Amino acid sequence: MTTLTGSPALKVQVMCEGIRYTPALGQAAAHSMPNYYPYRFKEGEPDPTGRGIATIPYLINTADGTEIRILGDGDSPWHVEGDPAQGYQLIDDRSGLEVAIGFEPLRPWLTQKTSDGMPFAQAGLTVHGDMLIINVAPGCEYFLHKHEGDSMRCTFCAYGAPDERTKHLGQVTGRVEILQPTLERMHEALEAVLGQAEIRHIYLVGGSLTDWRKEGERFLQLARFVKGVNTRGIPVTLGSGAIPDDLIAQFHAEGLVQYVCFNLEMWSEPLFAKVSPGKNRYVGYERWIASLETAVRTFGRGKVYSAMVAGIELGPEYGMEWEEAARTALAGAEDLCSRGILPIYSIVWPVGGRQRADYHARIRSYFETLVSGYHEIRRRHGLAVADGFMCHRCAYMQLECDVDRQAAGVTA
Repeated sequence: MTTLTGSPALKVQVMCEGIRYTPALGQAAAHSMPNYYPYRFKEGEPDPTGRGIATIPYLINTADGTEIRILGDGDSPWHVEGDPAQGYQLIDDRSGLEVAIGFEPLRPWLTQKTSDGMPFAQAGLTVHGDMLIINVAPGCEYFLHKHEGDSMRCTFCAYGAPDERTKHLGQVTGRVEILQPTLERMHEALEAVLGQAEIRHIYLVGGSLTDWRKEGERFLQLARFVKGVNTRGIPVTLGSGAIPDDLIAQFHAEGLVQYVCFNLEMWSEPLFAKVSPGKNRYVGYERWIASLETAVRTFGRGKVYSAMVAGIELGPEYGMEWEEAARTALAGAEDLCSRGILPIYSIVWPVGGRQRADYHARIRSYFETLVSGYHEIRRRHGLAVADGFMCHRCAYMQLECDVDRQAAGVTA
């Protein structure tokens, strides 16, 4: 196992081990961006709310700008003390280590509304640090399809199901076009966000369509609209699924985006087929990689990315020990970088794996080995994560920017 130090080490530990509930953590929720998942008290754990669940903050901010997503866990050795006036400390019960922290703030736009009464929080925008994510069509068609009784959705995904979010955004299954009122509401919310937070990256995402050409056409509509309202010239990333070559060329010809990120999710065709069955069935592993290669030829080396899930292969159903999983992922990083494609690894919290007594140690060993080895691979290939695409102030479950920044000797 490779051991990290400094902020990257803290980030890995806290993401893998979680944070247990304290009144201070609950108090912080009142002035912080709320977590998408409430804290769930374990059986026998002290519960001052009396409800079994509690709202907690979503993201920790450290003094050097590092962002850490919060996983609530009643068995964690980490807890939070303090208050808004005196500040907060993240404390490790084992060593007594205390780290001064803050939380991603609850900005006014999260409670404001559009001119026709739609809450900005339902207008298809989210913010991670200095990254604005635009998702006005979140419903994923893979959730609606089965093959031989098996769902086509990605096995790690819980947020793409067509539900109430798709209704208030006007998304209808089978319709490619995004409704103009949806885009106008998003624009109102976007202006509010830009007035309240420093945004340095815009990321376009959405649910997948089973027809990759139609998916590309939907993103063309979205990117054209965003280009028209992005008067500050903030760099934009296309976060669609893989799309046909001629549509990639169109995005570039019109100057709609500066970066591309087609999420392969998992290296190796067998794992890809298991983890992302819809992507495998409707697009295919080789065609996905070929689309990424086309993007490199079109946009250039260092401007093409692929988000990867890191750790789901440690689940019992995949039968992989962390050492084998790390070797496989690093082989994928080597291959993709040789093609000019930069994978970005997000740690996952698989529900089944989390129940295993050895989960925390295994996922930490795997992730530390992966991110350390991948740093060396990037160095050898002369590739770096572009600052316009992502930075350490928005990489809330990823470590590439944190590790590179530490290697460069940047501490503030």
